[in-house]
Amino acid sequence: MFDNILLYEVTVMVRFIDRGSEMKTLENEYGRSGSALVILYGRRRVGKTTLISEFIKNKNALFFLASEEPEAQNRNAFKEKAADFIQSDLLRSAAVSSWDVIFKAIINTSFDQKPVIVIDEFQYIGKSNPAFPSIFQRIWEEQLKNKSVMVILCGSLISMMKSQTLNYDSPLYGRRTAQIRLKQIPFRYYRQFFPDADENQLIEMYAVTGGVPKYIELFRGNDDIYDAIERNILDTSSYLYDEPHFLLQQEVSEIGSYFALIKAIAAGNSKLSAISTVLETKATSLTKYLKTLIDLDILEREVPITEDNPEKSKKGLYKIKDNYLRFWFAFIYPNLSFIESGNSDIVISKIRQGFISHHVAFVYEDVCREKMWELNAAGTWDFHFSKIGRYWDNKVEIDIAALDPDGKNLILGECKYWSDPVGINVLLSLEEKSKSVTWNVQNRRTYYVIFGANGFTPELEEYAGKHPNVLLYS
Repeated sequence: MFDNILLYEVTVMVRFIDRGSEMKTLENEYGRSGSALVILYGRRRVGKTTLISEFIKNKNALFFLASEEPEAQNRNAFKEKAADFIQSDLLRSAAVSSWDVIFKAIINTSFDQKPVIVIDEFQYIGKSNPAFPSIFQRIWEEQLKNKSVMVILCGSLISMMKSQTLNYDSPLYGRRTAQIRLKQIPFRYYRQFFPDADENQLIEMYAVTGGVPKYIELFRGNDDIYDAIERNILDTSSYLYDEPHFLLQQEVSEIGSYFALIKAIAAGNSKLSAISTVLETKATSLTKYLKTLIDLDILEREVPITEDNPEKSKKGLYKIKDNYLRFWFAFIYPNLSFIESGNSDIVISKIRQGFISHHVAFVYEDVCREKMWELNAAGTWDFHFSKIGRYWDNKVEIDIAALDPDGKNLILGECKYWSDPVGINVLLSLEEKSKSVTWNVQNRRTYYVIFGANGFTPELEEYAGKHPNVLLYS
């Protein structure tokens, strides 16, 4: 359905996804004269360690994985790694009570190429000793800043990495030379993971795995999405069965409150008023929870694309941004009792009934909007839109709305993940709904795009062939 753009290269044998822009950033930082301090963070299993491992190949690198043990244990483990790195029996046998001594030993060593020091899961050290970011800030200023060295601080607890390294009140604020927030793999690269799958199978795989490399790896080799779900999710001993708990338990303290909130949204309650009604709590008391989940890239707040002040808009709707969490809270969390009691067959039956209409169809809209950016860059229209999203008001909902404010061009679209070809009635309905869009009514040029997972009827194809403002993509 969609052409592949090879910005990411997949080496299947080693499960490595060569993230072009991120790798370029790391290489540029490594190539700069003097020191470099890179903050690399992102959710669990998104591929941070794999990216770093690929980057430090053939480089003089010390890789240290911090643990949740007390600071002293981490310091001693780091000392052992450093002693091996600089081949120092003296450091290895020394009783070290400060980090400064270890870094001094490293930086005073003569290297034939710039050394790279990686501290993975950096936030764990700061968690055991809140003063550690200040300690490291002093080490950076006094020992590392003016040396030829690259330091990568990596972490998977997004809130803690932000507070310890990126926020204004962090001791390390302003010291970084680059930061990378590693995110999920976009849909357009799924063909490289599942070369034998058809486009609809790819979309269904994406609807569950959501671009997380570890999840994709688990689903590889499964031709049937429902078999893959049974094996990798409904089995209580499987990796993904309780994954949402692992994702949230270290990021937030009131995990039950967050679970209830996400479950309410997964059930279709997207307005703040509806969410508060379901949870039987005041809307104002939900603000901090919603903000936290947005910061964690779990939720997003949408407003109609035509809104001039999105932050102040009263039309905001909340949706689950993470595909796997959206799936899990819609189909697994409400049915845990069936699974735990050994009745997962009931759950897979429920999934079969609602998976396409209540989950994949909505993910397909995201896939189509991603495709729109590709079409935009490829010069499909004689203008380039700068904003894309959805449009809705009290009367209509439109899956795709893209604006070119400078040229007063508007693109409206629908995304249909149907088993049958899309008919001309969908286009006629869209043209009618366009009358409700009040943006630049008098001066705009309106274009239409219809995405159909299983093609279009001859009547619609004939119509589109005669109208250059209508585009069909399947």
